[in-house]
Order: sequence, then C-alpha cells, then structure tokens
Amino acid sequence: MKKVTFTLDDETVSYLDRTADRLGMAKSRVVREAIRVYGEQAARLSAEERDRLLGVFDRVTERIPDRSRDEVERELEELRELRKRGGRGADHP
Repeated sequence: MKKVTFTLDDETVSYLDRTADRLGMAKSRVVREAIRVYGEQAARLSAEERDRLLGVFDRVTERIPDRSRDEVERELEELRELRKRGGRGADHP
C-alpha cells in the first residue's frame, strides 16, 4: 500500500471519524472502501445512457438478416472466392 495525503474539510473529517467509530474500522479502511464503492457506482450507466444504448442495440439488431447458418456459410465462401480472384468489382473469367 502507498501512503497518500488528502486535505478534507471539517465536516468530512467528522463524518469519517463517526463512520470509522461506528463500524469499528480504521479511517484508512473506511476511505478505501468508500472509494471502491464510489468507483463501482460511477462505472454504472445512468438511466439515460442505458436507454440510449438499448435504443442503439434495438436499431442494430433489427438489421440482422434472418438467415440459416448454411446460407451464411455459403455467402462467406463466395466472398472468399471473390477475394482470391481480385474482389467483387474485378472482371472474373
């Protein structure tokens, strides 16, 4: 562990003291756990972000073709053959 120095206002120090006393924990542990919990919460999406991303997901998944695996494999094989011969736009014998 590393030792670091922070400047805290009196109200925050009092809150830290009370919390550490109430939990029977060292102040440094209270701070470590508080930072961990805060980091976990900050990593979560807000409701607006979640809704926006779900909307993007819905729009993208609507465009996924409904084809069988065999159809997809055939198309991929055709694309591979075209690439070997110079691509889709090339003149092919």
